Amino acid sequence: MHEVASPYRKLVLVCTNERLGAEECCAAGRAAEIHKAIKFAVREKDLTVRVSKSGCLDQCKNGPVVCIQPDNKWFFHVKMEDVPAIVEAVIKTT
Repeated sequence: MHEVASPYRKLVLVCTNERLGAEECCAAGRAAEIHKAIKFAVREKDLTVRVSKSGCLDQCKNGPVVCIQPDNKWFFHVKMEDVPAIVEAVIKTT
């Protein structure tokens, strides 16, 4: 193992977990589209921020969920119209 410093200042996690059956999940709330929109918006700003899909963040009833680290900011019930505010939150803390 070789520990190194992160090449990114921020990590944005977008839960895209999909559950089978009738259980609530982030994927059912268009999480994949939200991930893509945040990723492209951040890329346009040329920030050293990584936007990644994640597995379950254990907040299924609050989904879709977005988390900004290391700021420990969590956004619940995210919709496409929330993307600009999330990108702004990333910029404010970068």
